[in-house]
Amino acid sequence: MSAPVTVPDHAGPRLTRFTRRVEWPLAGLAALFLVVYSVDVLAVGLSHEEHHALQVVDYVIWALFGLEYVTRISLAANRFGYWWRHLPDMAIIALPVLRPLRLLRLVMLFRILNRPVVEKTHGRVAVYGIAGATLLVYCAALAVLDAERHHGAANIKTFGDALWWAVVTICTVGYGDRYPVTGEGRLIGAGLMVGGVALLAAITASFATWLIDRLRGDQAEAETTAHHDVEDLQLQLRRIESRATQETAALREQLSRIEALLAERGQAEVLPDSASS
Repeated sequence: MSAPVTVPDHAGPRLTRFTRRVEWPLAGLAALFLVVYSVDVLAVGLSHEEHHALQVVDYVIWALFGLEYVTRISLAANRFGYWWRHLPDMAIIALPVLRPLRLLRLVMLFRILNRPVVEKTHGRVAVYGIAGATLLVYCAALAVLDAERHHGAANIKTFGDALWWAVVTICTVGYGDRYPVTGEGRLIGAGLMVGGVALLAAITASFATWLIDRLRGDQAEAETTAHHDVEDLQLQLRRIESRATQETAALREQLSRIEALLAERGQAEVLPDSASS
């Protein structure tokens, strides 16, 4: 079953249903795009025709992303409002046609893969953090290798170098032994640093939310337990009070009987004295 999706009010019920239906297929297309892009970058022994075939698959997947975006706008209850609020989606889909901006495809990839993951791993900070950081590092390593390795002054020419650079960059260590020299590579580095900080902030916020919810749950449980304890004490007090009332009534009854016996005995002693006199 698809994970629940939060859709703005102006989207309308038709767009809500469509978004829920295509959520997982889009995630599958994004994963396929990542595989195709990885093979295109890492498989250096492929022929020109094979690389061209991979690029055709790449553009077909990207066209499907564009078709999904156009469909969302057409199904929105307020099309202009929905388009205006989703201008970044249009830019991410349209601009990567230009070669210097093709790395924006990885931004869309990350966003699409992030939709179901966020819902499924809500509250699982470690899972989301590891998965998000791994995907971000891998995508950045692919992108920077694709941008740098054909440059004459580049020092990132293997995937190992690119992966090492991505790890030290996202961790804000920055040893300086590997660094991008092209404009596109530096743009990727800037995006990786911003993405790393944003990911850390998201993980921190998620952990804080989880911790607050946990504390609230413990507090609510403690309050419920205390309330039950108070009710038990009140019930015990009512039972003790009822028992004490019953015992008091019994004592009064016994006292009344003793007084009655004493009164009868006193009258019996008075009668003989009266007769003798």
